[in-house]
Amino acid sequence: PRRSRRRKSIAIAYEPGQGDGVEPQRPHWEPRDWQEQLERIREMRRNRDAPVDEMGVEKCYDSSAPPQVMRYQVLLSLMLSSQTKDQVTSAAMLRLRQRGLTVDSILQMDDATLGQIIYPVGFWRNKVKYIKQTTAILKQKYGGDIPSTVEELVQLPGVGPKMAHLAMNIAWDSVSGIAVDTHVHRISNRLKWVKKETKHPEETRVALEEWLPRDLWREINWLLVGFGQQTCLPVNPRCSQCLNRDICPSAKK
Repeated sequence: PRRSRRRKSIAIAYEPGQGDGVEPQRPHWEPRDWQEQLERIREMRRNRDAPVDEMGVEKCYDSSAPPQVMRYQVLLSLMLSSQTKDQVTSAAMLRLRQRGLTVDSILQMDDATLGQIIYPVGFWRNKVKYIKQTTAILKQKYGGDIPSTVEELVQLPGVGPKMAHLAMNIAWDSVSGIAVDTHVHRISNRLKWVKKETKHPEETRVALEEWLPRDLWREINWLLVGFGQQTCLPVNPRCSQCLNRDICPSAKK
């Protein structure tokens, strides 16, 4: 009991206008040169001609469909896109949409047919299972719509944090967090946009959200994904073509 009283008195002492005044602010960490690096990446992405721009998830759903159907198609395209090139995801979504892509049409489709349609997306057998399970949950629990929170989205089979944040952004027009895929993860580490090296995309997301201004969260995914597809490649990055080569800590001189 004594300990809890002490904690309370400390909390009160730091309230503005009491004790010594305002609680001292810890210095805010941010990466060196990040604003200039960001501006140069925007310049390199000005043409919006990377695969993500032409065939990414935002181009995969039927924008003329009813909102509920559109949101379902967004989630499905995100599930298909995991560890799969945008071109392959886009083609699979087109084939699905030609069959009439709704919650009911997927529930009525047998697993073998669904597998044939989505092949050759990565891990297609697992995705058949996840799509069927998730679609059944959406029908039973959400009336055929998709959940509107990250917490509920990540409970769905085959849906991870990156997909959940992108679904919130694209389907619900809500910025819930930074969507970090392999490109965003790799580039954030190369540019030293994380205080210390991160091993996993989810670690990178937390590290980026600590300092990156919230009004940039929506933009940063498509910006870095396209940059990673065209210039900052996983193997043999095209440093000689990169506008950041003089201020990138990882540039191959």
